[in-house]
Parts: sequence; C-alpha cells; structure tokens
Amino acid sequence: MNNFKLKIKHYYKTLSLIVFLLLNLSCSENEELTSTQPNNSTQSSQSPCIDGLAGNYPCNGFDLMGEIDVLTLSGSTAARGNDIWGWTDPSTQKEYAIAALTNSTAFIDVTDATNPIFLGRLETNTTSSIWRDVKTYNNYAFIVADNAGTHGMQVFDLTRLRNLTSTPVTFTADTTFNGVDSCHNIVINEEEGVAYLVGCTNNNGGPIFVDITDPLNPTYLGEYNSAGYSHDAQVVTYNGPDSDYTGHQIYIGSNGNTDQVVILDVTDKSNITQISSISYPQTAYAHQGWFTEDQAYFILGDEVDEITYGFNTKTLVFDFNDLDNPSLSSTYFGPTPAIDHNGYVKGNEYYLANYRAGLRVLDISNVSAASNALVETGFFDTYPADDNPDFNGAWSVYPYFESENIIIGDIDAGLLIVRKSN
Repeated sequence: MNNFKLKIKHYYKTLSLIVFLLLNLSCSENEELTSTQPNNSTQSSQSPCIDGLAGNYPCNGFDLMGEIDVLTLSGSTAARGNDIWGWTDPSTQKEYAIAALTNSTAFIDVTDATNPIFLGRLETNTTSSIWRDVKTYNNYAFIVADNAGTHGMQVFDLTRLRNLTSTPVTFTADTTFNGVDSCHNIVINEEEGVAYLVGCTNNNGGPIFVDITDPLNPTYLGEYNSAGYSHDAQVVTYNGPDSDYTGHQIYIGSNGNTDQVVILDVTDKSNITQISSISYPQTAYAHQGWFTEDQAYFILGDEVDEITYGFNTKTLVFDFNDLDNPSLSSTYFGPTPAIDHNGYVKGNEYYLANYRAGLRVLDISNVSAASNALVETGFFDTYPADDNPDFNGAWSVYPYFESENIIIGDIDAGLLIVRKSN
C-alpha cells in the first residue's frame, strides 16, 4: 500500500496476572555503546500464556519469550518496524533475527529467546522507508527499500555477527548492488542462487533477476515486465504435481492492484514464459502468498479487501495442481476484521502476520477441502488495543528456526519472540 500513515502507538506495561513460576531473567551488559544507541540492548520479558494473556498480550497457545522495542532497534523515536527474516549460523547454530526498520536493518541474537541481544544495525543507504525487505542466501543478507531513491540492494556478511566484542555496532554494508534504485521487495530462490527484485522503479515493478552465487559480486541477469507490477513473489525450483514443469524455476507473483496472481516460467532468464494468471472475487490488492510444501496449493492474502468490503480477515487458497489452469479452491474468513499481511507455510501450518490481530496460526492439513480448509489453532496478539482494520501491529513473521521459536516484526512493538505453549 502506498497511501497510508502508520500510527504511533505507545505501549505501557502493567502486571496483569500472577506468574506461578519465578523467572530469573539475566541481562548481559554491553562492553561499549556508541553515543547514538540506547543502553538497553538486551531486553527480556518471558510470559507464559495463562488465561488468555501473556503479560499484556492476548494469546491462545503461544507464550512470549522475549522482546526488544523499536527505539532500541532503530535508535530513533521516529522509526517504525516492518519486515523480518531469520538466519541460523551453520557453524554455531546460533539463531539471529534480521529486523527491517524505517531507517535501518537491525541484527539480534535470539539464540536465548528469553534474553535476545541487540547486536547492531545497518543504516539505510538513502532515505527512510516504511517498506524495507530482507532475505538471506549463503550467510549473507540482501536488503532493498521502496520509495527510497537510489537505495540499491545492500549486501551484508552475516558471519560478522560472530564473536563481537562490543555491542551494539553501527555496521556498514559489504557491498551494494546499484543495478536497481528503489524496490519494494526481494525474493531469493536459494536452490539457484538468484535474487528476484520486485516492485522496482526501474522497470514498472516487474521482476529483475540478479545472480548472487558470488554474494559480494551480484550480477544482473535480466528483467521482465510484461506481466505487470509484482508487489511480492515466491520462486521455487518446481517439484510439484504438474510434471510438465518439474525442475523448472517457477515464479508466483502477487501483483498488487492488478488484482491477479501470475505464474511465470523463469528458468531461462532471457526468455520468460507466462504460464497463466488468476484473479478472484472482491479483489482489492493481491499482496503476498506462499506455496504449500507439496507445491499443490497457493495461499494468498489480499491486503485491503477487509477495508474495501468490510468483511473479516480473508485468506484465499488456490489449487495449483495444474499450473496452466489454476483455480480458486476455498476461502477462509478469520475471527477479526484485521488486515492480513505476510504469511508463510511450515509443514501443515500457515503463520499469518495479521496486523492488529497479531500472529494467527492456521492448520492447513485439510487444505484441499472446499470448506474448512484452514482452521485457526492459536494466536499471539501483538496489538492489544483492538483488532480493527488498520495499519498497525504485526507486519511479518519468520517461523523457520529449528528451535521452533517464532519471531514477529511489529510496526509498533519492534521484535517479539514467541513459542508454542508447552
């Protein structure tokens, strides 16, 4: 969305329940801090979900492990949070959150989820942006920003987070790919080592292909704009039920206000083929979607249909068994009127960042059914004030850590770490 203002919400904490287990929370002391950074780089606030509350947060089946506020992460009272991703160090198995902010990208050690440690931040290349996106490949983070001038794609070596002797640190990028200016999003297909930059100003928003197999020397491979602007996308090396495309690189674009999802064969970057496209009833803004793990179904969120039509959170399931002939399989309506944003599949669960309704977790084991294909099994509401259809609260979620801790990037609250109860 290009035309909304993020509202500033100041949280206050009150003691809402008696915790039966005394939690001894230790905070590591920083050896050295820069003058522009807050002194509380470690925050801990473990709260189990008891009687529908984890501390101040409404919950069902998810405990709060820890959190770090936006001010600490950004160093600015004017900054807000947005996207989030994660990285696990293959050498140490430590887990890190990579939190996108309006003014920077923050790095947090979340290995001890009850004592997350803010390690430092990488400042924006240009101006602040309420749309910053980050993905990882081969121990590097790749960062783009929308409506941010000639920002390009920042590349940061995540192994620099090892063995820091003083935190927090103001980092610099290892390199910047300047073959693009401002981009809304970045998608990486790790199996081929290609980054797909979407929503860029350079080519009317169609995907731009960049070889990142040598992360410090990104190489432009081409671009495609015949299918229109993509707001977000997913690219996979296809191994789904449609044998016509086995082994191909398949791009699924959520194409914003063109009100459609497009399916492209992007195997040959110089000869892109549009396989098909699909729309759906009561379209408003085709925002973001994710394949089921068997690549047979695609789960999509339309960002502003709740505002436009007045119904509760709506999630669409498409049958992609035949990529040439996709069809709408079922529609799920959530329990609140909150806007849906980013959602990701892990196993038989769909983890949805639902703005003011927080994190919602849906069972998708019955995804092929015409009704009750998705069933909510739990939630963690990061915006306790209300569940209205407005642009506050949970922006995105990363559910892929081996520890099963889940990180949430929240516009107002910053970073929250949650975990299934018990």
